Amino acid sequence: MSNVKTSKRVRVPYRQKAAFGAGHFVLNLLPGVLGVYLQVFILTAFGMDPVWAGLLGGLPRIFDALTDPIMGFISDNTKSRYGRRRPYIFAGAIISGILFILMWQLDENASQTYNFWYVMILQILFLVGNTMFATPLVGLGYEMTSDYNERTRLMSLANSMGQIAWMIVPWLYVIIPDVNTFDNPAQGVRTMAVIVGGVCILFGILPAFFCRGIDSANMDNRQVINFKTLASNMQELFKGIKQVSKNKPFMKLCGATFLVFNGFQLVAAFSVFIIVFYMNSGSWEQAGTWPAWFNTLNAIITAFIVIPIISKMATKWGKRNAFLISTALSIFGYILKWWGFDIQLNERFNQTSIGQSMTNGVASLFEFLNPFLESAGMSWFSIDASNGIPWLIFLPIPFFAFGMGGLFTLMMSMTADVCDLDELENGMPRKEGTFGAIYWWMVKLGQAIAIILSGVILKVVGFDQNIALQTTETMTSLRMADIAVPAFTAGMAMLVMWKYSLNEKRAKEIKEVLVERRGEL
Repeated sequence: MSNVKTSKRVRVPYRQKAAFGAGHFVLNLLPGVLGVYLQVFILTAFGMDPVWAGLLGGLPRIFDALTDPIMGFISDNTKSRYGRRRPYIFAGAIISGILFILMWQLDENASQTYNFWYVMILQILFLVGNTMFATPLVGLGYEMTSDYNERTRLMSLANSMGQIAWMIVPWLYVIIPDVNTFDNPAQGVRTMAVIVGGVCILFGILPAFFCRGIDSANMDNRQVINFKTLASNMQELFKGIKQVSKNKPFMKLCGATFLVFNGFQLVAAFSVFIIVFYMNSGSWEQAGTWPAWFNTLNAIITAFIVIPIISKMATKWGKRNAFLISTALSIFGYILKWWGFDIQLNERFNQTSIGQSMTNGVASLFEFLNPFLESAGMSWFSIDASNGIPWLIFLPIPFFAFGMGGLFTLMMSMTADVCDLDELENGMPRKEGTFGAIYWWMVKLGQAIAIILSGVILKVVGFDQNIALQTTETMTSLRMADIAVPAFTAGMAMLVMWKYSLNEKRAKEIKEVLVERRGEL
């Protein structure tokens, strides 16, 4: 248990925490909407083949992963009156928001080849802008405080605010196909892209105005960044990457993140397909708002229950132990999905007195709300309880939410600790940008592989996006993959982190040496 009280000097003011959290909202919203578009609506609204859609989602991320270390190196070595990170955050938020809007102005009547290359080219440009925003933002977070536990509190708030994006994203599954909102799903995709891009610009620039990182005015050993020094810059970049790759605690963080996040990403859309094509015979109309409520409730529980619990666990038992416990709980939650998504079990529960009372209560609530929702143009938000409510699909959420809820809260806090270790071993300049870039390089590379394999799995199990009624064998295989893949990768991540050694005691020792070395009070 931590007995160290955080001094006021190293606490991050709430205004800065909130602005950093706004950046994380954008950091989640853009890839969240992009994932929905690439994994669902590029198939259903524009009729693209699943394998083509998988390539469209995966290949640009390989390029994106390559640009991250370059951006990290640039932001680490930038000299500016506005700091090392904030100018790039400001410009990157605007560029990525505009390009996201342009990327999804697709024509549903155009050929599949045309739409494929249109999205491919604009997505690559978008990802460059997004790297300008995301990599410096992550690096900025690592340097906003030097305190072991304050780092966890900062990342907890940021990731809780980031979960707001995941409360919004699932409703695209409902809003875009809604005939009362848009003439067709393709129009919905185009319109929502404009709204999402505008929101991301608005919130994305806030960290550039309000957040403050480490004072870099007197930071030595930084490189000059221009075309004349390009060759030497590349040498220093590879030298920095080599140093980072030798940092064993950091490599463990990258490996665990690669496994947990990308195991989750590989099957991210499968729950929606199972609810629609298995539980509701391929009818989006019959499925109604349940896919959205499933994912929204997951985000709400993660933001307001799971992440605060994990923050307390990390302070009391250490970050490594908090990760192991939360990951174990997530595996249990994934396994529970087999029963939670069972049609017969949901029907039986609805026939019990408890199920009937719960359903009647929700039905009465929305019977009262529906006139107000319709007058506000939000009829898509309603719940149809006439056929019962699939209550059991929500049963696994409080458990598997610990997986993603704990991952980035703890891993980003631990990466900040690793940056101190690197300064101890390799000196200045501090390389938060490079560490953040390499970390997210692992995430994006794995995400690229996950999106490609997601399309392959859909193809292998026989899923046909052009028909409503899938075979029993197809849906059984899809349900098994939805459980087995993330549970297996989470278990592997626990093995990776089992002997992680950079605890609070060691972090405090490193900090004391660095303070003395810098001549700080």
